Amino acid sequence: MNKRALRADILLLLTAGIWGFGFVAQRSGMEYVGPFAFNGIRFILGSLSLLPLLLIRRKAAADTAAPALRCCLYSLAAGGCLFVAVILQQFGIMFTTAGNAGFITGLYVVLTPIFGVFLGRKTGPATWLGSVCTLAGLYFLSAAGRLNAVNPGDVITIASAVFWAFHVLLIDRLVRGIDPILLSMGQFAVCGILSLIGAFLIEPFVVGAAGSINPALLETGLFSWLPFPALSAGLAAGAIRFPAEAAIPILYGGLASVGIAYTLQVVAQRDAPPAHATIILCLEGCFAALGGALLLSEKIGPWTLLGFVLMLAGMLVTQWEVIGKRGTG
Repeated sequence: MNKRALRADILLLLTAGIWGFGFVAQRSGMEYVGPFAFNGIRFILGSLSLLPLLLIRRKAAADTAAPALRCCLYSLAAGGCLFVAVILQQFGIMFTTAGNAGFITGLYVVLTPIFGVFLGRKTGPATWLGSVCTLAGLYFLSAAGRLNAVNPGDVITIASAVFWAFHVLLIDRLVRGIDPILLSMGQFAVCGILSLIGAFLIEPFVVGAAGSINPALLETGLFSWLPFPALSAGLAAGAIRFPAEAAIPILYGGLASVGIAYTLQVVAQRDAPPAHATIILCLEGCFAALGGALLLSEKIGPWTLLGFVLMLAGMLVTQWEVIGKRGTG
């Protein structure tokens, strides 16, 4: 392996680690703000963090310049889909572990080629074999070997993975007509704005309905945050002091998970063989499980571990055609 490929692999591993530990930030962030507010702040920060990269790449952006209307429409489409994916993920992670959320979100790796069939794309037997393996892992991960014991948070996260797959297919179409960094900034901004609108309009009802949710799901106290309108008013009046600890998960989710990790991925995939990128980025769920165990004291039992192994194997099998291509190493 040459030095450039090795450096790319190291950057991709760092990217997977940042994204994996991002699930820890998402879960711990729920101790301070609601799901809409958390996503709104972090995606606005993420959008702004890509501005320096866009300026550095301004020559490349000029070469692929797109009309302003197209930029707006593409950003609205991608940002709208991203908004649904991340808000479902954020609701799901309130009721499940960071490790589970990381692996279940990785279902988009399996779902993307399956959904691609309806768009006229061909897929081989490896996709279906990987799907069966992943579904088996999902069962052990969520139900822990017990029938009729699926975690509702895992179900919500599965719905999120569906929209992540839609998002991948949508980006694949849209990025052909617009600079990828510009599209990323636009979709992150749209997602952030929609999330902040939801923080003002929807979060009060979410908090009001919290008492009707199964108390067993509230043991971590993740519904202890104030609705965003009340939080904003309290902060403005000085009646509420926002804890400094809240800045850590919010800044990590916005600057590290979105800005830094995305930049590292763009830089790394210039030199990384496709097989390496596929394998390394699939490790995101492993880092999420590790982060959950180390930082949130999440327990990983034998059934959960079996689910992790089966899901990771299923993801890799699904990508066998990429991994098995000649000349990728």
